Amino acid sequence: MATGDIYRALHARSLKDPEGFWAEQAEAIDWSRRWDTVLDSSNPPFYRWFAGGELNACHNALDRHVEGGRAEQTALIYDSPVTGTKTRFTYRALRDRVAAIAGMIAAEGVGKGDRVIIYMPMIPEAVMAMLACARLGAVHSVVFGGFAAKELASRIDDCNPKLVLTASCGIEPNRIVHYKPLLDQAIEMAVHKVPRVILLQRPQGEATMVAGRDLDWVETVKDATPHGCVPVQATDPLYILYTSGTTGYPKGVVRDTGGYCVALHWSMKNLYGVKPGEVYWCASDVGWVVGHSYIVYGPLIYGATTILYEGKPVGTPDAGAFWRVISEHKAMALFTAPTAFRAIKREDPDGKLLKQYDLSGFRTLFLAGERGDPPTVEWAQKLLGVRVVDHWWQTETGWAICGNFEGLDPMPVKLGSTSVPSPGWQLEVMDDQGRPMKPGEVGALAAKLPLPPGTFPTLWNAAERYRQGYMTEFPGYYKTGDAGFIDEDGYVSVMTRVDDVINVAGHRLSTGQIEEVLGSHNDVAECAVIGVADELKGQVPLGLLVLKAGVNKPNEEIVGDVVRMVRDRIGPVAFFKSALVVQRLPKTRSGKILRGTMQKMADNQPWTMPATIEDPVVLDEIKGGLKSAGYAKL
Repeated sequence: MATGDIYRALHARSLKDPEGFWAEQAEAIDWSRRWDTVLDSSNPPFYRWFAGGELNACHNALDRHVEGGRAEQTALIYDSPVTGTKTRFTYRALRDRVAAIAGMIAAEGVGKGDRVIIYMPMIPEAVMAMLACARLGAVHSVVFGGFAAKELASRIDDCNPKLVLTASCGIEPNRIVHYKPLLDQAIEMAVHKVPRVILLQRPQGEATMVAGRDLDWVETVKDATPHGCVPVQATDPLYILYTSGTTGYPKGVVRDTGGYCVALHWSMKNLYGVKPGEVYWCASDVGWVVGHSYIVYGPLIYGATTILYEGKPVGTPDAGAFWRVISEHKAMALFTAPTAFRAIKREDPDGKLLKQYDLSGFRTLFLAGERGDPPTVEWAQKLLGVRVVDHWWQTETGWAICGNFEGLDPMPVKLGSTSVPSPGWQLEVMDDQGRPMKPGEVGALAAKLPLPPGTFPTLWNAAERYRQGYMTEFPGYYKTGDAGFIDEDGYVSVMTRVDDVINVAGHRLSTGQIEEVLGSHNDVAECAVIGVADELKGQVPLGLLVLKAGVNKPNEEIVGDVVRMVRDRIGPVAFFKSALVVQRLPKTRSGKILRGTMQKMADNQPWTMPATIEDPVVLDEIKGGLKSAGYAKL
């Protein structure tokens, strides 16, 4: 049997007989009532998986493992270099804590279908709060801790929570982020008035309480009666997770309960190659979709041990932080964003800090969130000596659209590609008229409906926005909003967002293609390419380069090098003539580079400060650099 045959047969079956395939996978989950229909397709594009089935996500993540022999296995490892804290929770201990928090929440009148906003840092109570909501059948909406008051207010008004669970502060390497003033301001701004806030005081930054509305977490949970698991419909929402909308109004991505549990369980074994009881580390944040799926629900539903890390890839204390965590806790896999590895590469380009740690049990590095550019992937492969798997994700999809299936028969890794589609995903590359394109041609990536379990069945209170935003441009398909190509072997390369495809004198070019060349320069740690307006060509590419630590060459020499490299590798058609050396690139807190904002700056178009930006000062630095180079003239 050739490499990939097991995957190909499985993927073909998932498309030919989706109901039979997913019904088999659903046997791995505990159901309090079996489904009537595997796939309800009576109202497209609003497909429903496991209709009529009942289950509880918290039971599947905790109680069944306690009852099934894993009670004393470690479920959660909390590792916080910013506070110098490390704590382990067994499945039994975590179940007991979650049951008490569920009791605390239920005492405030929260029940099945009610919404709870969780606005917390990377601490165990955040994970427990999510699971406690799931235990009650309440719908949680996690808002990234420290998010701006205006953005938090818009989420309060959209989902009308009965309760907000929060902590007094988050801790960054160089500062304390006080959450409570932001929350108080958001509640003041919101039309919907939140009746109750339960706050966990952290000693690093205590908060003032609002009398009559706010309760102290520790005091309140002490008196709570533990609560059992409440079965919900498989099609009931488990959570709402907001993602930025193009209209400026956030989109509430809804995740159902049954399909999500089934898809996550399948992926832990088959995509990530984890065995129950092994330690798996996803270095994300619970505020993002990856944190929901692979810090909290996926590893626990599967019976693995998950790591919750309150720290950074560099600066807590150095660029060896990730190696310490892997070595100390014996993690077999790490899932993080390419931007984290670019930060490590920038600070420690030769990987000297790795030599201090034993990574002999480490098997696979998974990257997602931004394109895994070949220079970064190659650097990681060479440094770690393990397989590096770039895989493609979206908030909307809940788990990977494409990846390399480490638990089946791992196929060769192709640099720059996110490998092959997950079960249930049938992808096409479309041109501007919605016609399928040939292998190797760059166009809009779209997926044939219905989408597999675990994806989003709708947007919260916005069914028409769901239909118009995702399902109408290519009838019968989900518009991913990403651009790329599929090669002759069926490997999918996601090059950029559709909005980041630039048109140079009628030639459509992917910014990711040019970034790949820039990133291969020995002195470049990280880069971005934006299309700037040009009277003659329509748009021309402009590169922004962040150099590795310790580079002493003149900037002009490096810029000259990369201009020549693009001409040699892509050709004069790219019309790549200029690049700026910058100290750092503006990013969202999840690691995405804000290319669109920089492009608007360069073209003197109106732009607003993105709510998700990690450090607003970076945009001022970029604006200064663009101005001095003759862009952003206003």
